[in-house]
Amino acid sequence: MSFEYNKLRGRIREKFATQEEFAIALGMSTVALSGKLNGHTFFTQPQIKKACELLLIEPNEVSEYFFVKKVQKTELK
Repeated sequence: MSFEYNKLRGRIREKFATQEEFAIALGMSTVALSGKLNGHTFFTQPQIKKACELLLIEPNEVSEYFFVKKVQKTELK
């Protein structure tokens, strides 16, 4: 299952300006964060909790940022 992180990316830019600054605050490398945002690896529960604290995401908003299923585009012929 793949997730879409566009809203999360926007929130990161809004609060930290760059993914690098956010990765440092989150305690991970920019490569690790990029892997998560590109769907190569998943965020752990502690990482989601810390990210929500850093980005001021309310508990009732977590699914909007971390659990939006990526919709696969189909080709029309």
